[in-house]
Amino acid sequence: MSEERPFVLTIAGLDSSGGAGILADIKTFEQHKVTGFAISTANTIQTENQFYEIQWTDLSFVIRSIETLFLNYKICAVKIGIVSSVYDLSRIVSTIKLLSPSTKIIWDPVLKSTTKFEFMEVQNHFDLNKTLSKIDLITPNYHEAEILFPDFNSKENEFSTNILLKGGHNEKALGTDRLFLKNEILELFPSNQKCSEKHGSGCVLSSAIASNLALNQTIKEACKNAKIYIENYLSSTSTLIGYHYV
Repeated sequence: MSEERPFVLTIAGLDSSGGAGILADIKTFEQHKVTGFAISTANTIQTENQFYEIQWTDLSFVIRSIETLFLNYKICAVKIGIVSSVYDLSRIVSTIKLLSPSTKIIWDPVLKSTTKFEFMEVQNHFDLNKTLSKIDLITPNYHEAEILFPDFNSKENEFSTNILLKGGHNEKALGTDRLFLKNEILELFPSNQKCSEKHGSGCVLSSAIASNLALNQTIKEACKNAKIYIENYLSSTSTLIGYHYV
């Protein structure tokens, strides 16, 4: 295994269609020339346009998998996808930070599928915010941000973590992402490429950011370069399954 490539881990669901989850993440890692590892939080039955069923992985198995990888490799960045609860998210994040405080953590908060299947319900925002304070960046869309932060529109940059607010559901400025940092809000505008909706685009974006952070890019640089990558992905086909390339 090459020592020149940094190690990046995805902790997310297994999408049998390969468009989202850990399979999409691993494809993205490879294109970014980082060495990708994967731990499955769930097995799913789905296609690019229909979600059917989910079978969650036991949390203790996920934790043991994390411990094994971190005790054997220096993992620079972790992308987290679907988890079944705020408690599970907290245990995963705390385990990573205990084993490797310098590892960057990105969470793509997949709360519902496009067919309205609910993966995780947020009941305790105090516990959620405690966990988010240990995460380097989260990448919600507008609907997810409203669930995670009920007063999102009034808080601006007073959040417990950095946020890349994806612009795919922004009716006023479609495709314009907003990066909320501690002391700055940065707008990332779309290019002129003709993009089509893709299954798993949020997974691809967040894993591209994780890859860039592992390559020693700043959060700003990582998000800007990931936007270029995701636009190439979105413009690669006219179908819901895209092609990965740089």
